[in-house]
Amino acid sequence: MSIRVVLVDDDALVRSGLKMMLSGAEGIEVVGEADDGRGVLAALDRHRPDVVLMDIRMPQVDGIEATRLVREQPDAPAVVVLTTFDADELVLRALQAGAAGFLLKDTPPAEIVRAIETVHAGDAMLSPTVARRLISLVAGDGEAAARADRARTRLELLSAREHEVALAVGEGRANAEIATELHMSVATVKAHVSKLLSKLGVENRVQIALLVQSAGKDYN
Repeated sequence: MSIRVVLVDDDALVRSGLKMMLSGAEGIEVVGEADDGRGVLAALDRHRPDVVLMDIRMPQVDGIEATRLVREQPDAPAVVVLTTFDADELVLRALQAGAAGFLLKDTPPAEIVRAIETVHAGDAMLSPTVARRLISLVAGDGEAAARADRARTRLELLSAREHEVALAVGEGRANAEIATELHMSVATVKAHVSKLLSKLGVENRVQIALLVQSAGKDYN
């Protein structure tokens, strides 16, 4: 069964290019489009997508608010934010709103396809490079100290093994990498990640990563 994708971008040329590119990918079907975040809920109702590719800068309802709206829906699809990465803070806010990751608009087609497959499988698209940039962003604002205290308090709820898995997620590692590094099966890693979501009160692994990053570079 194909992965159903909805494109949300105010630039018709971007939507057309993405649709053309994804039409050649096996196992992916673009089932709908919206030209602004205000149309995203109607697109969900009409097309029932598995993944939404969401522009972050739109004139009426931006990608942050639209992501929040999507993730509040029952059986919500995964959201991947599209960005030029010239505004890290907006990307951070979108991830906090529930996005499963993000893509640069000039990402090679094969990587876009892999990203869609990854988030549809329940994994995150947070590469180590992205993790480092977000760590710098989180550490650089005026609320960093208070955020670190709150994050560390929540992370104290974890067992030693859950702590190790959380740190690996915070470094942007995929389940298979974590399994190899910590000498456990992928299924066991997935079980630990599910426990982390429940214990930490977050909805996806990207938010686990953000919490670990907020705890500060000395957290270990």
